[in-house]
Amino acid sequence: MSAWVLLRSIAVTLRITLVTLYEVQRGLYRREAGDARLRWWSGRLLAFARMRYDVVNPGGVKIEAGRPTILMSNHSSLYDIPLVFLAVGGSIRMLTKKELFRVPIWGRGMEVAEFISIDRHDHARALADLERAKKKMASGIALWIAPEGTRTRTADLGEFKKGGFMLALQTGATIIPIGIRGAREALPAGTFSLHPGTRAEVHIGAPIDTSRYSRETRDRLMSDVRQRIGDLAGIDDDAERRATA
Repeated sequence: MSAWVLLRSIAVTLRITLVTLYEVQRGLYRREAGDARLRWWSGRLLAFARMRYDVVNPGGVKIEAGRPTILMSNHSSLYDIPLVFLAVGGSIRMLTKKELFRVPIWGRGMEVAEFISIDRHDHARALADLERAKKKMASGIALWIAPEGTRTRTADLGEFKKGGFMLALQTGATIIPIGIRGAREALPAGTFSLHPGTRAEVHIGAPIDTSRYSRETRDRLMSDVRQRIGDLAGIDDDAERRATA
C-alpha cells in the first residue's frame, strides 16, 4: 500500500473513532449517526484507492427491519469491509476477532460503536460473545460475518467456520450471501501492495431462510451458503465439488 494512501486511511479512521468516543462520553451517540459515519469512512477509503465499484442486486435484496439478519461474504481484501457497508446499507456491524479490539483508541471506538468481538481461542468466552451478538441483532443491527474467519491469501474460498452458522440457527436469522469480486486485485491479503484504480463488484444473492435448517442439518446450511457465495463471487470452489462428488 502506498504510504500516502495508508496515512490518509489511518487519518480518517482515527477521525471517526475520536468523534464516536466523544459522542459516547457526552451521551450524544446515536446509532443512525454511527451508520452514516461508517458509510462516509467507507467512501473515503475507496476514494483514496481510486476504487470504483458496482452493486449487482437483481432481486433488490435489502435488510428487513425487525428480522435478524446476517451478511456473509468471501473475504480476501481489507477493502471488502467498506464495500459491504456501502453496497448494502442499514445498521451493519462486524463480528470480528477480539485481537482488533486491543488496538489502542481504535479498539475502544469499535466497541462503543457496537461492533462485536469473538474469542476464537476460548470456547466459553466465544459463547458469551455470541450471546452479545444475539442482543445486538435483536436491537436492529445486521451482522457482517466472514465465514472463512479471516482474509484468504488466494482467490479460493477458505474453510468455513461454524460459529456464524450456529448464531444464525439460534436466532432464526436470514443469511444474505454476498460475493465480492475485484477487491483482492486492489489489495491482496497479507500484502501492502496496493493497485489503485481497480473496479470491484458486489453481488448480492437471494436471502437464505435458516428456519428451514436445524442443528442437525447445519453442515448442509454451511454447504448451501458456501455454494451461493462461491457462485456470486465467481469462484470455482474445489471444496464444494469434492463435497458433492
